[in-house]
Amino acid sequence: MPRAKADLAELVALPSVADPRQFPPENCRQAAEWVASAFTAAGLQNVRLAETPDGSHAVLGDRPPPPGAPTVLLYSHYDVQPPLDEAAWQTPPFELTERDGRWYGRGAADCKGNIVMHLTALRALGDDIPVGLKLVVEGSEEQGTGGLEAYVPDHAEELRADTLLICDTGNAAVGVPTVTTVLRGLVNVVVTVSTLAGDMHSGMFGGPAPDALAALIRMLDSLRDADGGTHVSGLQSNGVWPGVDYDEQQFRTDAGVLSGVELLGSGSVADRLWARPAVTVLGIDCPPVVGSAAAVPARARARVSLRVPPGTDPELAAEALTEHLKAAAPWGARVDVEREGTGSPFRAASDGPAYAALDRAMREAYGKPIAHLGQGGSIPLCNVLAETFPQAELILMGVEEPRCLIHAPNESVDPTEIERMALVEALFLGYYADSHAS
Repeated sequence: MPRAKADLAELVALPSVADPRQFPPENCRQAAEWVASAFTAAGLQNVRLAETPDGSHAVLGDRPPPPGAPTVLLYSHYDVQPPLDEAAWQTPPFELTERDGRWYGRGAADCKGNIVMHLTALRALGDDIPVGLKLVVEGSEEQGTGGLEAYVPDHAEELRADTLLICDTGNAAVGVPTVTTVLRGLVNVVVTVSTLAGDMHSGMFGGPAPDALAALIRMLDSLRDADGGTHVSGLQSNGVWPGVDYDEQQFRTDAGVLSGVELLGSGSVADRLWARPAVTVLGIDCPPVVGSAAAVPARARARVSLRVPPGTDPELAAEALTEHLKAAAPWGARVDVEREGTGSPFRAASDGPAYAALDRAMREAYGKPIAHLGQGGSIPLCNVLAETFPQAELILMGVEEPRCLIHAPNESVDPTEIERMALVEALFLGYYADSHAS
């Protein structure tokens, strides 16, 4: 674990945000080279940087299997989210800092903590790695520009494996061994509302002059029903989650819900998170309070995100969201909806030998049986891998439990999760090899 902490400190210190508008591209190159060097030292061969179609570099490598043994692909990503509001960080975002038993820093969990988990597991096994290995560490996952998704189909043999260990999720809570079997899909749109040729003086024209911002507010409000649940015409909103539940009070704590503020929607928390569509208004362009004039706004726009559960086609969901917003526009306001992108939901089959080996490993490492969880995030690569390698088992796991606050200020990781999940991975590789030997 001291080596794991040192690794993570070096990685977190590299601000590898894959957006040249915000951070220099050489930061990502340095992170990729660090990853390549570390996995080479941990026993992988042919470790190299491969440029993907979006210009980012994935780190690839392999290790041949012992005779008769299966091959496991290890996945993670080295790029991170930007720090956002640095003033909200209690410690420097790109400096690993220990506080109250947790390690803080951007990427400490998502996903550099999972890179360190892989390295720790491989070092624990040393030269006695009982399976073949393939490695892919992505360089632009957080930007969603699709570099690795475009790379995989044309380079399938470089990544072909019997089981794909996708380490970009985590446990339901610290100490609760969990595998993610469902990922919600994603639809992002930008809706623009126009009502006037230009902003007009509110004293002279306010009243009859249609306010574009007020029209947008009505449209956005129409996306929720009376209890705050998501309502998009044409989409079902009554799904039920069959896996592990999410305690409501624990969710309130994890999400930082203020005292007295109600949760939105109906059904269990797990239903609302993983089995039903969920809309979020990510941002609004309108006159700011400071500097605003006494004028009727002529134009306003918003960025709207819609998460969709497995069983919902994201293309159909995008069409439904677009038509709903246009139909909700009041006063004949002109509406333009620009689609930014979609990501398909994912559901993993969990009845194969790899899942049996993982359950055994998790029981040994945690003393508890495996739990099944959904995740709010879309990982488009999962669907590409499932389509490219239909016979392979796909497992989603990692160190990113809810208190990590991934994508938010003060991201952190519990080091005991790195320790135990690295143990899970090392045990899993052995038990999975045993299942093929028998």
